[in-house]
Amino acid sequence: MSSNFKIGISLGCPAGIGPEVILKSLFDLKKYWPNLLIIGDKRVLQDTSQRLKCELPPVEILSLSALKLIPGKPTIEGYKAMGFYFQTAIELAKRGEIQAIVTAPISKEGLNKAGFPYSGHTDWLAKEFQVKDYVMCFYGKKLIVSLVTIHIPLKEVPLKLNSQKILKVCELSYEFLKKVKRKGNLKIALCGLNPHAGEGGLLGEEEKTLLEPALRECEKRKIPVSGPYPADSLFYWAYKGRFDLVVSLYHDQGLSPFKLVHFEDGVNVTLGLPIVRTSPCHGTAYDLAGKGLANPKSFLSAVKLAIRLVKNN
Repeated sequence: MSSNFKIGISLGCPAGIGPEVILKSLFDLKKYWPNLLIIGDKRVLQDTSQRLKCELPPVEILSLSALKLIPGKPTIEGYKAMGFYFQTAIELAKRGEIQAIVTAPISKEGLNKAGFPYSGHTDWLAKEFQVKDYVMCFYGKKLIVSLVTIHIPLKEVPLKLNSQKILKVCELSYEFLKKVKRKGNLKIALCGLNPHAGEGGLLGEEEKTLLEPALRECEKRKIPVSGPYPADSLFYWAYKGRFDLVVSLYHDQGLSPFKLVHFEDGVNVTLGLPIVRTSPCHGTAYDLAGKGLANPKSFLSAVKLAIRLVKNN
């Protein structure tokens, strides 16, 4: 793809650390300034630059509000603006004016209070783009993890699993891997659900009834997935390079080891959308907002991955 592309950056909650990590990241993205569009509030960014004692880089800003707020003290007006920034980013993406959305952190509670009927960015995007099959994936240089189930109680995980869902996650994960790894002989590993991957049925039947049928179908479709493997050792071998991506069956099974390794620089990427969408792996961190202490590594990684995926497309 040519250099004529645009990455939309939604500001997230203006009272969180989003404005700070965006601003700090921009200084490492100088050659891409013409390709970036910040969708948010110029006044908030200017106030943030003054606190950090640095200049606001000459990046294009679509300023949709002019809030005067205290960092770390979210307001209803800020929550409403937060949702408006993201909705505008979606509309720009639908019109083809931006090719990717990088989302700074939002407050899920704030979305609800402001009247937006979504639990977060991912389900909002899925509904807007009418996507049924999508995957929450986490990218880092040492580990890449895709999740089959996301934000549900642990007791509901076995009830929400089925072979078709596992197959679709493997399929979308493989398509993503081919874009970011660019090598032959890619290897994906599937986590077992139960301890010791069920121990041949002694510790649970889901491996036989749900996972193995999905693996057989993957083999038919030439998707390079093996398993199921016990999760307690699988992530060690993935970290050592034996596998390129791990498909995890529930949130904490995959995110606990991933964040142990990539807490500072990991990226959340949504697979299955018609556009690229990435975000940092942290939240609004209201306790850090306004103190100049926020680490921009994860957000910077999210922008760089978005640029890489847009170019590869």
